[in-house]
Amino acid sequence: MIRDSQFAKQVCQLCATICDACATECAKHQNPHCQACATECKKCADECRKMSA
Repeated sequence: MIRDSQFAKQVCQLCATICDACATECAKHQNPHCQACATECKKCADECRKMSA
């Protein structure tokens, strides 16, 4: 991103998609560590979307 790569936005969008998928899967499980993972993945996806805007 610092080098203004032509692919930086696409990489961030892909990261958001992957983090959303991880959050969805982890949220299906009631274990506390799975719920914590889902929360963190949602945060990651939000940050990736901000960088791809």
